[in-house]
Amino acid sequence: MAATVAVSILGISREAAAATTGFRGVNWADARDNYVNGWVIPTGLTASDSYSTVRSKSDGILTGFQNLLGANTVRLPINPPSVTSTWWSSYRAAFDSALAHGMKVIVSYWEADTAKDGLVDDTAAWNAMWDRVTADYGSNPGVYFEPMNEPFGYSLSSWVSLCSTWLARHPAIPRGRVLISGTGYNDNVTGVGAASQLDGTLLSLHFYGFWASDTTRAAWTANLSNRLGAYSSRTIIDEAGAPMTTGLTYTNGATQDGNVFTAYFAATTDLTRARQMGVVYWPGLRAGDSYSITRQSGSGLAVNNTSGVAQLRWGWGL
Repeated sequence: MAATVAVSILGISREAAAATTGFRGVNWADARDNYVNGWVIPTGLTASDSYSTVRSKSDGILTGFQNLLGANTVRLPINPPSVTSTWWSSYRAAFDSALAHGMKVIVSYWEADTAKDGLVDDTAAWNAMWDRVTADYGSNPGVYFEPMNEPFGYSLSSWVSLCSTWLARHPAIPRGRVLISGTGYNDNVTGVGAASQLDGTLLSLHFYGFWASDTTRAAWTANLSNRLGAYSSRTIIDEAGAPMTTGLTYTNGATQDGNVFTAYFAATTDLTRARQMGVVYWPGLRAGDSYSITRQSGSGLAVNNTSGVAQLRWGWGL
């Protein structure tokens, strides 16, 4: 693949094997986006589904992620209404299905759409939610916990303080199974990486092609490298994605430069492969999202862009 050449051209340094290389993942997202005021319900599920129905649907979708993409990780959203209500007794089947398929699960809190201010909406409700989720899955080594998605309302010091409080409240959860989001829109991990209070945790970063207008892999590599600093070995990029329904070709090295999204996606996957970092694509499945790398097809999935899948697999080290 031409991306091999790109690694050399872009001068991406090879680090020691990173702890995150084993995360080959996708986000399974609500069609409304995961910022919702009520239950968060990933595409393909409905609020009236029973546990057994969610399990059956999840089995088909997760098998698609595994067989079509090579994924071994799924990131699932939660919020207090979803966990402290009757929906949780059904929604848990998605988690259980993933674990039964031998997949890792990253569970992440999303705030409600009402305020969408980058802050925990209700600390008491947030704590009750996490108490329930960690009680149910804390002893399962396949489940990883991300206290909050995109904490852009917090300063670095206040975010570190909140995460430290979360860690103290859940001391039985190994720090190696906690993902601390980067500051802002999960867009920089250098601050949280340097915080001694968070030593031993994993870090999560988001990185998107609409954040800049660069059309070269070199520019995008520099952009991403600055956001990672010295913390690649602890970081999972748990949101990164590009248009998959617009006809772009991602795997032709001769044409990766010259287009914002092909250059961005090539640079991202070249770097994650070189540094042996985990990537959780946004989204693996989300109805109505042009970035969705798959779509529903019968009880399973179909691929939206074969070159996108090939480039993602390259980034995963496959």
